Amino acid sequence: MATESTTEKKTKTPAKPRARKAAAPVAVQRLRIKVRAYEHKVLDASVKQILDTALRYDAKVAGPIPLPTEIKKYTVNRSTFVYKDAREQFEMRVHKRLIDILDPSPKVIEALTNLSLPSGVTIDVKMA
Repeated sequence: MATESTTEKKTKTPAKPRARKAAAPVAVQRLRIKVRAYEHKVLDASVKQILDTALRYDAKVAGPIPLPTEIKKYTVNRSTFVYKDAREQFEMRVHKRLIDILDPSPKVIEALTNLSLPSGVTIDVKMA
């Protein structure tokens, strides 16, 4: 007696590669604030004031990121024409901080525009 096995080979068709949709990069609006001042204490106080204002309106904040201090050095002769070895050196230090506010609401932008900061603090605001 011959036993016949009925094994059937299943043929698999190669799977089609799925067409993946390219995930469109979500454009996150952000407000990039660059704060500069000669005195670091005044700078830190104004940065804290900006952060408090942004967090009051539940905005996502990245920073403050301290950027390198820009140092400008000047060498000046103490007297004119003579005594070249007698010189004075002066330097100016510009301290910088960077703050990013992600997806700012109109209320946050309005509150930041109405913010009064001490003199000697320079602010650059860019929408990116």
